[in-house]
Amino acid sequence: MEIAVSECVPITDETSVGEARRTSLLTAERLGFDDVKCGEFALLASEAARNVLLHGGGGLTMILGHKNHRGLVAQILALDKGPGIADLPRAMSDGYSTSGTMGAGLGAMRRIASACEIFSGRDGTVVFLELAQHRHYDLLQAAGITAPYPGEKLCGDAWAQRQTGDRTLIVLADGLGHGMHAADAAREAIETFHRHAETSPAEILSYMHDALRKTRGVAAALAELNTKARTLTYIGVGNICGVVIGPQASRNLVSHNGTLGVGSPRFQEFRFDWPEGGILVMHSDGLQTRWDLSNYPGVLSRHAAVIAGVLMRDFRRQRDDASVVVIKDKS
Repeated sequence: MEIAVSECVPITDETSVGEARRTSLLTAERLGFDDVKCGEFALLASEAARNVLLHGGGGLTMILGHKNHRGLVAQILALDKGPGIADLPRAMSDGYSTSGTMGAGLGAMRRIASACEIFSGRDGTVVFLELAQHRHYDLLQAAGITAPYPGEKLCGDAWAQRQTGDRTLIVLADGLGHGMHAADAAREAIETFHRHAETSPAEILSYMHDALRKTRGVAAALAELNTKARTLTYIGVGNICGVVIGPQASRNLVSHNGTLGVGSPRFQEFRFDWPEGGILVMHSDGLQTRWDLSNYPGVLSRHAAVIAGVLMRDFRRQRDDASVVVIKDKS
């Protein structure tokens, strides 16, 4: 069974650091990690959240995870808009502190985590941490994060990924409005995607449209990447933004007007060459569309989750559910 988890914990005070720890522990347990790994993941989350509070003045901790045939992966994104880390190598050494603590945080996190990346600049800091059951080499690196409307527990945005051989499918669904009914619609869209993932992108959206008639409906986009043929097939209905960032130029992808589950939307696939080193970004209208990652030197070389974290941190509208998915070519 495939499981995907995305939890958002605002970090505002010491009690929210504890909430990040509890949320990460429950996530690791749900995914199926053993007691040792669950404890390590909870430690990573609390240390990352405390750094956000002490050094960034507050921010967000995103707890992510997925379980599929390739194993278990749990991830943490700690996002803040603080002054940044002036001397990152020194900050990663044990005993270094600027806040009166023991200074074991970043260095200890790097040793515990399977993967650790830190992106820091004048706009703040993003810390990415991962615990993986097994390490796999894939030609594509994918990361997705969702955040509910401020004050809500349930998120009406959802995403999923399926990989079979050279074919990878990624779907992003945005339930109309927010709250329970939007979350129900998005969940139905994702379940339908998994039931029909062996069919074409247009057929999958058609099945989703039929299944969603009993809901308030969703905006959705689906991308099919073939790493052998080097092609990207994209189809979207509603207000989902898709952008391919290539080595030479970027391309905005087309979504047709409409709502899955409502009316008679148009299902039209668009096919493009998938560039070497390409990056696909998909996000809901909970993020602004006028973003430019060239303003963040070096971020495109980072993990897909770091790119997603920068976009969520700096371009979230704060008046709706928000989601962003980043797929990165590693060939």
